[in-house]
Amino acid sequence: MIETYADVLAFSFPEVHSHAICNVDFERTLRIPDDNRPYPLPAGLERFPLHHVDDYRQRLPASWAPHGGVFLPMYQAEALWINFSSYYLGSYPCAVKIAAGKVNVLTGDPWHPALVADPQDYVVVPEQRWLDGYAVGQGLIRQFVAMPLGEGYSAEEQLTASATHGGLQILVYPMKRERYAEVEADRAREIALNKMMFGEDVRFCKAPAGDEMGLAPGGLMIQKVVADPYGLDVWDQTISARCFVHIVNSLTYHAITGRHPPHKPPTAKEYARAKIPWFSHYAADKKALPGSRLLANLDSLATKFFKKGQGTLPDNDPTKPRPVVSIMDTAKVREGEF
Repeated sequence: MIETYADVLAFSFPEVHSHAICNVDFERTLRIPDDNRPYPLPAGLERFPLHHVDDYRQRLPASWAPHGGVFLPMYQAEALWINFSSYYLGSYPCAVKIAAGKVNVLTGDPWHPALVADPQDYVVVPEQRWLDGYAVGQGLIRQFVAMPLGEGYSAEEQLTASATHGGLQILVYPMKRERYAEVEADRAREIALNKMMFGEDVRFCKAPAGDEMGLAPGGLMIQKVVADPYGLDVWDQTISARCFVHIVNSLTYHAITGRHPPHKPPTAKEYARAKIPWFSHYAADKKALPGSRLLANLDSLATKFFKKGQGTLPDNDPTKPRPVVSIMDTAKVREGEF
């Protein structure tokens, strides 16, 4: 079952366990400079608003109807990150497959529903607290950046030579009930100990006062994609919930919903001037996936911009990340002040 509340997607599996809930939301953030230098994690500025496709069926492309799901607005060249959370101590483990334009964001392979262990094509929640982009190397991602479909920027277009799907596709499998019973007590003790030792840091930051989009690979960011610590056989692949997250241009968003889109995101210069913190995520005991060579060979947004004869990418000046705040693996979100 999938529900929305406060712009959060809640994937729940009451038939498995009352705690089997995986919450997913999409955070507005700084588009980091695309200059082939790895940057720390920027703050989340606010959640993107989510709307049900069925509520606006008459104003949306007919091709969206079979997909259902939700949609959110993004400005051209705006970045997002995906946040995973749970309300329960212990956070019921779930395996989450994520694709952008039906291209797996960890491997670059075409979409298929089954979980694959080698190479691992899913993230494990709550071990994976957030995901900011395409996995291109061990401890490195390229940021998710929105660009119009049909112009060749998205990973989907670069890998499949078509602009058919756009958006994000999310599929969640819960851990088997009997396996959860074995790990629940140990995890509760571990979380309680870590909170007592390190506190609970967060990543959120207060934000400053029609055309479908795809996600292009943007600047390099330091971020681990955590390897599955449990193994493939613990996930109940007989039960799943999936959601198509469409992305519309912010200008078209007003025509569809009658609402004004969110404020434009800050540039790197504005972010630095406001002294919003960057974040270094410490997770030394977690094994990281090696990343995908297929995705690593894609043109980044700035490279594609140049190859298309459009000059340099606007608002792409390098910046010196400061201050950088270290956060522990127990952190759920990141926090700063604007």
